Amino acid sequence: MLSTQEANKGIPLHHAPSGTGYKLLELPPELLALLESDDPPTLRLEPSPTAGLLKTPDNKTWSLRQKNTSNALILLQAAEQGGLDAVATVHDTTELVPEAEAAAAPIVAARGKWHERFGKTR
Repeated sequence: MLSTQEANKGIPLHHAPSGTGYKLLELPPELLALLESDDPPTLRLEPSPTAGLLKTPDNKTWSLRQKNTSNALILLQAAEQGGLDAVATVHDTTELVPEAEAAAAPIVAARGKWHERFGKTR
């Protein structure tokens, strides 16, 4: 008969970084549908003065924006000896914003804490 401690072992988790850097990309539904279609287009990454741009052959354009998060995302894979290996930790994702929407959004300059608290009343 198994003791309670042996029965509640759970899933073994091992720290096994792969050395590979991962970037997560959030795809808008429209772009996901294009990529999953029977004839997916070839996409181009191009530089711009404010951000990278992702373009399709029919000139649809998205700006790439990095989003940082305080909650890390841990990428797991099945371990050879059983359990799971934590192969990477990701602290940011890249989102794609349609270029017309990105151009309309104001760019807010970062300001110090003093200005955030007292600058609005001046």
